[in-house]
Amino acid sequence: MKAFLFGLGLGVGLGVLFAPTSGEKTRNSLQERAQDLASSARETYKQGRDRVQRTVSSIRSEATPPTGTESGA
Repeated sequence: MKAFLFGLGLGVGLGVLFAPTSGEKTRNSLQERAQDLASSARETYKQGRDRVQRTVSSIRSEATPPTGTESGA
């Protein structure tokens, strides 16, 4: 996923840099696309974090508490 996002950002950046537009329009476009990419990365991070939290919660709910009589084999 990281490689995809990196490639996407690189492709967008190069495409915008070589497009025949004014400097101000190019900068604005780059800024908007960077914000979109950052937003997408934050959302992906949040989804991953939520998935990990759900998994940990599920494991904790299924685990049995130690009784103190387990052997340390």
